[in-house]
Amino acid sequence: MTPTALNKTIHDLLIIGGGINGAGIARDAAGRGLSVLLCEQDDLARHTSSASTKLIHGGLRYLEYYEFGLVRKALQEREVLLRAAPHIMGPLRFVMPHAADQRPEWLIRAGLFLYDHLAKREVLPGAETIRFDSHPSGVPLKRGFKRGFAYSDGWVQDARLVVLNAQDAHERGATILTRTAVVGAVREADAWRVSLRHADGTPETVFARAVVNAAGPWVDRMLRDVIGGGDASHAVRLVKGSHIIVKKLFDHPYAYIFQNPDKRIIFAIPYEGEFTLIGTTDIEYHGDPAAVAIDESEIAYLCEMSNRYFERQIGSQDIVATMSGVRPLLDDAADNAASVTRDYSLELNTDGPALLSIFGGKITTYRKLAEQAVDQLMPSLCAKNPGAKKSAWTAGVPLPGGDMPNADFDAFLAATKKRYPLLPETLLTRYARAYGTRLERVIAPARTVADLGEEIAPGLYAAEVRYLIKVEWARTAEDILWRRSKLKLHLLPEHVVALEHWLEKHAGRDTPVAHAQRARVA
Repeated sequence: MTPTALNKTIHDLLIIGGGINGAGIARDAAGRGLSVLLCEQDDLARHTSSASTKLIHGGLRYLEYYEFGLVRKALQEREVLLRAAPHIMGPLRFVMPHAADQRPEWLIRAGLFLYDHLAKREVLPGAETIRFDSHPSGVPLKRGFKRGFAYSDGWVQDARLVVLNAQDAHERGATILTRTAVVGAVREADAWRVSLRHADGTPETVFARAVVNAAGPWVDRMLRDVIGGGDASHAVRLVKGSHIIVKKLFDHPYAYIFQNPDKRIIFAIPYEGEFTLIGTTDIEYHGDPAAVAIDESEIAYLCEMSNRYFERQIGSQDIVATMSGVRPLLDDAADNAASVTRDYSLELNTDGPALLSIFGGKITTYRKLAEQAVDQLMPSLCAKNPGAKKSAWTAGVPLPGGDMPNADFDAFLAATKKRYPLLPETLLTRYARAYGTRLERVIAPARTVADLGEEIAPGLYAAEVRYLIKVEWARTAEDILWRRSKLKLHLLPEHVVALEHWLEKHAGRDTPVAHAQRARVA
């Protein structure tokens, strides 16, 4: 679709922001028959949505702040999501070591009992008390920790969750424009007139019957500086969360949740096979969300908390990578950043064509947020689009690649290995995790490694890169090696340069608009 074609169309819905909330809303709305245009100023999941702790969880610690409604909602969504995308998420067992100077055991048991029973569990086992002298999770811990608790939550490839929502939205008719900034929006009689700017500086004007401001950390700025008549009664509070990644500190599949003297919680999670992900911090942030980065005090804090529990001590010299993001939390006037609610608020303004602004939220509840957002918009949009359907639909529908019998990833992987006996097992496992049942679209008709094309970097072949460019809006080495995958953790700097050179040679002629068109017709 060319710019000329775009500006002759009145879309039902224009969404600002290609993070998890924007992509989820696009998917839900497109599936109800609405014409959707999503605009993201950078790459999908470029900011907050790729800097999470990679968890699908109810939020055990939020029980201390009496956030029972939020925890229940998140626990309900946890199992919905695990069934929808078993390739990019799965169950994870957490271990909480206990010490006498921390929360008393009876309080933790009570909290875990409540956590297990606030919502129905079908996939995940309940909590239990464990002794570290007979449990594998005790091996890397300091000898002073004798007992603890184990409970269940889930892990997720967060950036891929965003991409799969965008992919499903596009396949249901949505237009996804990455590297396209919304620079102005003005209400007219029956529609919004929205000014866009593409990556090459090309301006564009489009029209939409409703606008969703899902700009995350920029939601307030969009209302103040870009969207005419966009005042709101809510605001976001920007909180920086940082993580460190180190070579793995343990050789078992359990994750840890550590209670710290400052009452904060830190996770240590097995990550990408060879690493441990440790985080997160909670620090008030007042800078540019696009420029967020970990600082020395955060590094020291996370290392100190890890060293409090693990025998193997770490320092800044052990850090392989860091990750920071700005969480746009709903401002509830809490005293400190750690206690700010992780719930969300949807604010609908109908003084003319509808404007819906999204404040707050977390990855685990994104699908429910999207469903509620589209529910609020449907009455006005159905009047203009009688063919649209009002009913919600996403709860029981898998994401692309997630349509496995019984949501059984292990069975799917075993069948995939039999189907491709000549491909390396580690490569097939990575493909299966990333693409699920869409794997054949990535590598077909390959049966051997040679069929995958040029090996651009170790484990990265031309067939996959071409798929990511054509279908998943990838354009740069960072898109491919950090958000579509985490291969950057396993590669040397020269491998990144090799991919950059390959992209310059093979994809340099693409423009954002031309790329968006190919993605839509793929």
